[in-house]
Order: sequence, then C-alpha cells, then structure tokens
Amino acid sequence: MEPISFPKCQKCKSGDLVPLSDFGSQGANIQYKAWVCTNPDCGFNLKIRNGDVYIYEPINNGAHYIRTPR
Repeated sequence: MEPISFPKCQKCKSGDLVPLSDFGSQGANIQYKAWVCTNPDCGFNLKIRNGDVYIYEPINNGAHYIRTPR
C-alpha cells in the first residue's frame, strides 16, 4: 500500500494541507469541506460553505465543544 501524500501549504511551505469532512444539515457526509495546514503556527485554511469558498476563517479549539444530542 502506497502512503497518502498531501500537498504542501503554499503559505508557510512547511506544513501539509489536509482535507477535513463534515456532515450537512440533513446528515449527509460532505467530503473535503475544508483544507487546513498541519503547521499550527501557519493557520491557513480553506472552507466551502453553501458553494462559497472562504479563506482564513477563524480557527477555534474544539476541545471544549459540547455535542448536543439529536
């Protein structure tokens, strides 16, 4: 099996851009909704929301996120 290779971040040139997925409002899986740099000092991110592309959205620490039951 060949290892997965991710593109280098064009901002910092040291981190990799990795894809993140999410779930839509109806519960459907949305693959590659966002791409973020693995270098925490860089902060580059690219997100897709409702067909629009957003760059450098604020990044929040999700460690304190409380999931609400559905």
